[in-house]
Amino acid sequence: MRSRIAICLATSLLAAGDAPPTLRITGAIAGGTVGFDLEALRSLPQAGLETSTVVTDGTHLFTGFLMRDLLEKVEARGETVTATALNEYIVDIPISDFHNYDVVVAYEMDGKPLERADKGPLWIVYPRDDHSELQDIRFDYRWVWQLSGLEVR
Repeated sequence: MRSRIAICLATSLLAAGDAPPTLRITGAIAGGTVGFDLEALRSLPQAGLETSTVVTDGTHLFTGFLMRDLLEKVEARGETVTATALNEYIVDIPISDFHNYDVVVAYEMDGKPLERADKGPLWIVYPRDDHSELQDIRFDYRWVWQLSGLEVR
């Protein structure tokens, strides 16, 4: 019941014409279209992930929430998520990734908020150092920085 209330609140914020949401979710979810601001996303159970990336030096600590927790919250029903970035980058990601791996949607790196000018405010991050199969270029394409939208299909 609590998740439905949060979905209704997020939807009403989107409809009220306030600032655009940080993340918009559409498609096969409860409520049709949901918008979350950063504060609402930070209220999800927090997850941390220490890993390297192909676009930064060394290992970093990413803080955010698990993608599967977000999909559960919006009652996603589908097999694919199409992720869209602010720079209009688009990629399809199998929902099975989010059940097989602890994929984090990060809003902080090394304790500092991700800024739009540097991969923020949201970045899909895979635990690549924990699973050798994630060090494949097919998974690198799924690391969406400046994440702004998800469509569940």
